[in-house]
Parts: sequence; structure tokens; C-alpha cells
Amino acid sequence: MTHPAIAANGLRKSYGDKVVLDGVDLTVAQGTVFALLGPNGAGKTTAVKILSTLVSADSGQASVAGHDLATDAHKVRTAIGVTGQFSAVDGLITGEENMLLMADLHHLPKAEGRRVTAELLARFDLLDAAKKPASTYSGGMKRRLDIAMTLVGDPRIIFLDEPTTGLDPRSRHTMWQIIRALVADGVTVFLTTQYLEEADQLADRIAVLNGGRIVAEGTPDQLKRQIPGGHVRLRFTGPDAYRSASDALREATGDDEALTLQIANDGSQRALRALLDRLDTAGIEAEELTVHTPDLDDVFFALTATTVPAQPKETAR
Repeated sequence: MTHPAIAANGLRKSYGDKVVLDGVDLTVAQGTVFALLGPNGAGKTTAVKILSTLVSADSGQASVAGHDLATDAHKVRTAIGVTGQFSAVDGLITGEENMLLMADLHHLPKAEGRRVTAELLARFDLLDAAKKPASTYSGGMKRRLDIAMTLVGDPRIIFLDEPTTGLDPRSRHTMWQIIRALVADGVTVFLTTQYLEEADQLADRIAVLNGGRIVAEGTPDQLKRQIPGGHVRLRFTGPDAYRSASDALREATGDDEALTLQIANDGSQRALRALLDRLDTAGIEAEELTVHTPDLDDVFFALTATTVPAQPKETAR
């Protein structure tokens, strides 16, 4: 049986009297994108720091790449790469020199380091700028170089902590393409982001962290279905069909001018089938049927509208 890329149980972390993580459980399958969402201060970066061995949890257990964080931290580090919120690029040296420095830190032989550097610079479209100081790079170029440096050690699990913050839309989409390509190669990506569209586009599973706890987890579609407001809109070509549908679907809200009906529906296969069966039974055919479900913005605001306070840290008496 294949072990998960990341598994955590009951992770807790406090700084003084402030409880940042209050019993977090996570399971991330290999070769997937897992997105951790939450408001500022929810504990996302702390979770990344713990799982990437940068800080220790106060309690709980976790394994990354099959290695226990507490007893095999060195093995965990050899299997992962981390791109933090703030760039690790040294602006005083060239992009190529940044890459070669990372190769040295991974103890790659000189020839191997140059080969890997050339391949990654080409892969991230940085060859033309390779000899230029990194300080001259745009924000998107620096972020691409940052991830290229992370890949020097060929990690199978990558932590990306808000990787597109501050990037323009074009650079953000380029970063999405890079992340998708990594996952296609079998890499697991643990992503934190402030952009809900980003999580919707990339993530196989999403967990929402609020007040130090996971308050919801699932696929993007599963999370959207948890929030009220989903509906189906039916459009009809003539007033007769519209009136017949209004009589058959009395709970629907009608728009007489647009000849449309709106009816609450979560968009699931079962719910849609039930609605279509009702229309078929009544001998009614809609010209157009569209499903409208809440988006991740709705999910995020609903789940984090009231910040759940973490429990005060217990002290011995």
C-alpha cells in the first residue's frame, strides 16, 4: 500500500500564550496538489514550517515522504523542497550563480551541478537572463528562479507558501502552469495561498484553517456544495412552456420577462436527475439549463466569517 506523501495527526503549536495550531490533522496523497487556505494569522505558515522541519510541533505526530518528522528529520529534508513567502534569491549574483550555489549546497559534483542548472534555467525560461544579476529580474522571474532553485535537489514533495503573492495575472498563470507540470511529473505540492481562484484551479483537495483548526476539507466541488446558495436556472423559449414549468415547479423563483426559473439545487448528479425527472413527468422541455454553485470565495467567507478562537494554552498548577 502506498503511503501518503504527508500525514499529520494532532499537530499543536503555541508561541507563548498564543495557540497557533490546535490539533491539526492532514493527509496528502502522493502526486497531488493540496491547498491550505485560511485568513492571515490562521497558522498556515506555521503548518508549513513544522512539516518542512523548520520548527518543531509542541505535540502531535507527522510523517513526510514516509519519514517521521521527530526521528528522521534529515531524511525528510532530503525528500522535500520549500519555497517560502519571501524569495531566497540573492540579488547580488546572477541567476545562474544562484542555481550553482544551490547545487553546491546539495553537494552535487561540479559537472552535475552545471547540467542541472542549465536544464532548470531552460525549463523555467531563464536562459536569456541567466548571466544577469537577479536584482534586475521582474517579480515573476524571481519567483520562477526561486522554484528552480528548490528543484535542484529533485524533491518529490514541494511546499509552496503563497508562491504567487504580488505577481501580475500573467506571471500568476505562468506559475500555475509550472505547478501543473510538476504534479504531472509525480511531484506532490503542498500549497498555501491567499488567492481562492488559485486553489480552485490547482488543488485536488483543500483544507480551510481557521483559529488553528481545520474547519473544512474536501475537493473544491465538495466544499462549494457545503454552502447554501446553489441553484439551477432554466430558460424557456416560449411563455407556454414557461408557465407550465412554473406550475410544475412551484418552489421555483420566476422571471417573467426573461422566461427563466431559478430553483434551489446543490448541482449534484442525484439532485439534477430528480429535477429532470420532474420536468419529463410534466412533459416540459427547457431550452437551457445552467447550474450555479457557490464559488470558493463564498466558501471561504462562510467558514471564516467568525474566527474560531484557539483554546488558551493550559498551564500546570
